[in-house]
Amino acid sequence: MTELWSERAEAYRAATEHAGGEDLDLLVEWCSTAPGVTVLDVASGGGHTARALRAAGCTVVTADSAPGMRPDVICRAEELPFADGSFDAAVSRIAPHHFEDIQAAITGLARVARGVVVVEDTLYVSEEVEEAEHLRDPTHVRAYTEAEWRELFVGAGLSVAAVVFAEKRRPVDDWLARTGCTGEEAARVRALLGDQIQGGDYVDTKILLRGAQS
Repeated sequence: MTELWSERAEAYRAATEHAGGEDLDLLVEWCSTAPGVTVLDVASGGGHTARALRAAGCTVVTADSAPGMRPDVICRAEELPFADGSFDAAVSRIAPHHFEDIQAAITGLARVARGVVVVEDTLYVSEEVEEAEHLRDPTHVRAYTEAEWRELFVGAGLSVAAVVFAEKRRPVDDWLARTGCTGEEAARVRALLGDQIQGGDYVDTKILLRGAQS
């Protein structure tokens, strides 16, 4: 799977819906950004989160399992090679639905962060949408409900300090092309998404959570 994500790297670096938005602005704010604040960006992907954090004055280390994403450290989210409390904050944005062991990943984020943990990901809608997401991208594991996310944070020893929801839109054609989903599979994805497609855009809801050490 890491080779697959390396092949997609340029497409994700060019993905405009990941490059900005109110959700990214809030994520940066929640990290209590200031010069000298250290942040670990887990599953850093196209680098949009790290770039925004650095622009706010943070010192950022990026970690990703795919070498093609050009992270500072190549590792899985479930196996972070950092000492306890190495960073002021740990962040993962629009990536946890790919994690094979989500609880291990969130527990790892909590372990290396002495301050806050901030996560943004796609909110669970239905099994039909889950099927569409997996058909479009076989690396999709699953999205989670708000209740499940709260349980994951508590299981990692974090108290949930804030939860916010944000709508994200992207042209469905671009979204399908990014993973090479075409033909009958693309048609099936569109059918499964139903009214999640509006005016040629795939519209979903992201959940943002800010956790603090309990």
